[in-house]
Amino acid sequence: MDKKIFVYTNGTEMSTNIEKILRKKLNKTGLRVFEEYDESTELIICIGGDGTLLRLVQDFNFPKTPIVGINTGHLGFFQEILPEKIDDFIFLYNQDRYSIQGLNGVTCCVKTDSSSSKHTALNEITVKGLLTHPVHLNISINNSFIERFSGDGICVASPAGSTAYNYALGGSIVDPRLNLLQVTPIAPMQNVAYRSFTSSILLPSNDKLTVIPCNNDDCNLSVIYDGMMTDYKNIKEISICLSRKKINLVRFDDYQFWEKVKSKFL
Repeated sequence: MDKKIFVYTNGTEMSTNIEKILRKKLNKTGLRVFEEYDESTELIICIGGDGTLLRLVQDFNFPKTPIVGINTGHLGFFQEILPEKIDDFIFLYNQDRYSIQGLNGVTCCVKTDSSSSKHTALNEITVKGLLTHPVHLNISINNSFIERFSGDGICVASPAGSTAYNYALGGSIVDPRLNLLQVTPIAPMQNVAYRSFTSSILLPSNDKLTVIPCNNDDCNLSVIYDGMMTDYKNIKEISICLSRKKINLVRFDDYQFWEKVKSKFL
């Protein structure tokens, strides 16, 4: 039986041209491309950059179907295949010469005076003050108070997101085989009036981080999940933990995480 493939693209001219070439090559090898995604789909091919893959994850709510990326973007950290290597990819996929790498996301629950909302991101959840105002936040781990944070906000990243915004903030690169959360401060205040951690904190995968505004001036916050922002008023509590939701990326034999890190960042 033909394998069912769904192609997701960012719609740029380059990606559209690559999609046309890809479809012709797939059809010649018995891989059927369908116009709609459903749970019977056996592979999602994502054409674009890392931002395209993040949109795919949100659009299809962390699909269980394996995903492979063709990079037509800038960094392409998640994207496994270069456009000139499409023939190699099809051959290896048809030969079942690949493995699956599961990547968990990070999820948050935002409680306000009148509602409760949940967001899940593959890379990171960021909590900031509105209009770039500094905020003061009581931070607890597993209901144990840790610090009164003062600064622009915090970024809570999954291992997959350690090389994204977290890295730009000075956080650590984490091997995705380690299942943990990383909490990185954003412009923390450290002076005679305020004391905040100035380095990132690593938490075990089953720990929960709780953020409670210190006073009424800090109750209006922005929650950003993989670049998508929602502003909230009258926040009572934000709880953040590693999500049970995950995506499954197709990896081929020559994939090495630290080789990828070296090629993309050094």
